Parts: sequence; structure tokens; C-alpha cells
Amino acid sequence: MGRTLAHPARIIPLGFLAAILLGTALLMLPVSRAGPGGAPFITALFTATSAVCITGLAAVDTATYWSGFGRGVILALFQLGGFGIMSGATLLGLLVARRLRLGTRLIAQHETRSLGLGDVKRVLQLVLGITVVVQAAATLALALRLRLGHGMGWEEALWHGLFHAVSAFNNAGFSTFSDSMVGFARDPLVLAPVGLAVFIGAIGFPVVADLLRDPWRPARWSLHAKLTLVGTAILFGGGVLALLAFEWDNAATLGALEWPHRLANAAFHSAMLRSGGLNSVDVGLMRDETLTVSYALMFVGGGSAGTGGGVRVTTLVVLALVVWAVARGEPDANVFGRRIPVEVQRQALAVVMLALALCAGGSLALQILTDFPLRDVMFEVISATATVGLSTGITPDLPPAAQFVLAVLMFTGRVGTVTVVTALALQRGLNPYRYPEERPIVG
Repeated sequence: MGRTLAHPARIIPLGFLAAILLGTALLMLPVSRAGPGGAPFITALFTATSAVCITGLAAVDTATYWSGFGRGVILALFQLGGFGIMSGATLLGLLVARRLRLGTRLIAQHETRSLGLGDVKRVLQLVLGITVVVQAAATLALALRLRLGHGMGWEEALWHGLFHAVSAFNNAGFSTFSDSMVGFARDPLVLAPVGLAVFIGAIGFPVVADLLRDPWRPARWSLHAKLTLVGTAILFGGGVLALLAFEWDNAATLGALEWPHRLANAAFHSAMLRSGGLNSVDVGLMRDETLTVSYALMFVGGGSAGTGGGVRVTTLVVLALVVWAVARGEPDANVFGRRIPVEVQRQALAVVMLALALCAGGSLALQILTDFPLRDVMFEVISATATVGLSTGITPDLPPAAQFVLAVLMFTGRVGTVTVVTALALQRGLNPYRYPEERPIVG
């Protein structure tokens, strides 16, 4: 049993589950709530799950329902969830013991997606360094703007700046303002630091490492970095164009803003759809065409080994390369002078199929449990599964059973569909034989 639970694919979900349960207990304390008494169990559980799984869906108003202590607990939970439960514990052990045991390296390698055991220490140090630098810079920029541009006191400005900097970098989607970023739709000096922090966190630490090492020599970037950057540029640009096309004259969203602010908010929202979870316009008032595009962008999410969610950009790009190779009749999927291994293609297909199954099952469950229209249900389910955190506004009105369904989707989306399936498999091995080959008819 000890060896079974110690497997990296099992201990990581258990670590996240333990953090959720601890967060639930803390949020149920009377001191965590702004009003009388403690929070109900389902409210505390949903909020803790959303925070640890860096999603951002909220059944209650974070700004008014929770006390300062409660908001501090939420901040600590999504900081822990974004950095990684086992990564944090491993880094702490490294600082204390100055070395890593093999089992610890395996666990950290699985969570950080390091390419080799020898990379674990370097990757953890890089993750910590980037986290501290980006969050500190975003906190300073936001605090100065809130103090000098919006008249807040230094203490209040620093608190709001810190909370949103940590939330943005971890793609957590939580805000200390009841309307999220809507009140700053005309302030690019607030939107820009938040959007940049979301982008850096979501693009993935391996990509950031490549850019820091050789920023002006793309030829020396890894294939993963190249695919992530190309895919991100296409998805981000496509999201901006779609938002401008469908919402330009919508007086309830972008249409109420001057044209420079329409461009800025379209870019901001396109970045948030990739897992950021904060919003500067009312998502519930967007047109159906925009929500349809949003489904796809949220489902894909950010880059691998980052704080973003979804099936990941490289997964989509790999499958697109496979389709292109099949269309051209080529035996291999090739790009940038490299061949994509068959194992990677199978993993990409498995991730997408499992994510689609989760979204389909979650949508059906919420349709059974609620009376909300399908467009809102699908948006909520994809947002939870891809750990995005955006909502059309139905989250507070969901019954406890529906909130529990979303909590399961958030947990599964954060720890990874493949990780969960692997964790449930008690044994695995290679068959000593192979069956005869026979081709079924496909298509």
C-alpha cells in the first residue's frame, strides 16, 4: 500500500486533495466569514477547490462574503495550488536538506513536467525565481496605479495589488472587487500588468526558460517552446479578432467603450479566456457567437508546465500536425525539422478525448440538476474543467449538487485527466504478447 500511494501519479492528486480539505476547514471557521457564523460546508469546499485548483469560479462574492482572514486563506490556497503542492514541499525539503531523494525527484519531475531527473532541482529554482519576480513586479505596478490613479490608501492599494498579482500569475481568477476588473475597463495601466502576469504564468515555465536563455536565437529554442509560442500567437490573435468582430457594437460589452479601450479589452479578454479567469466586461451579456469561440479557447487553455489549464496548446498543435500529415499521406508528423513521437501523439489524443468526456458528462449532469440554458451550462462546465474561472453569472445560483459536480471537474482538470486515470490504475505493465493486426474501417 505504501508503494502504491507513493507513486507520483497518485501522491500528487492526494496532495491537492489534502490541501482542499485543509482549506475547507479553515474557510468554515467563523473568523473566515465577514458575516455571522461560519461558511456552510459546500460553500467552503467549492471555494477551497476553486482556489487550490486555480480556477476562480465563486459561489459567493469574494469581496464581501469573506473576511480579511478568509481572503488571506484563499490567496494562500491559490498560491500553493499554482506553484504546485509537491513542488512546494520538494523545494522546502531542498532548502532544508540541500539534496533530493530519488522518490522526491520522481514526484517533482511528474508535477513540474521536467524532462529528466537531473533537471528537477534547476526547474524548481527557476519556477521559484520567476514566481517571485513576476508577482513582485505586478504587485508594485498595481499598487502604484491604485494609489496614484484611484485614490486608495497605501495599505489598501498594496493589498489589492498583491492579491491580483498572485491571482493573475497563478491564473486563479479570484478578485477582491465584486465586479472583477470591470471597474478598470478604461484603465490600461491596471489591465496591462494583470494581463502580462497571466500570460507569463500560462505560457509555461519551460518556454520562459528558453526565452531567458536565448531570447534572440529561436533556432536554439526547444520544439516545445516553438510549438507553444506559435500556437499561443494564433489562438490569442484569433480570440482578439473574434471578440472585436462579434462584440464591437454590443452596447452591453465592448460597444460601450471608446475604440482604443475596445481594442485593449478585447486583448485582455482573449488572454483571460486562456485560463486567466478575470473579466473586464460582463461575460453573461456576450453574444452566442462570442461564447462559442470562448468554448474553444477555454478548452485549449495555456501552455504545459505552467499555471494555465485546459488540454494545453501543444496538445492541440500536435493533433493538428497529425491531421496535416494524414491529409498529405505522410507516415510521420514533422515540424521544424523534428518528428513527433507516436507516444506523444497517443498522449495528446488521450488527453483531448478524456477532457471531451468530462465536459460532456458535466454538461449532462448540470442540465439534469438545473434549469439554466445549454449555452450557460456548457460555458460553466468547460470553464471548470479547463480551470479558467470565467462564468456567465450562474455559479452562485447553482444548487449544492451542481456545485459539487463543478468541484469534481475543477479537481480533475487541475491534476490532469491522464494523471487521474493513472492514479486509479493499481497495476500497469507490458503484455508479453501482441495480437494479430487487422484494420477496421475508419471514417
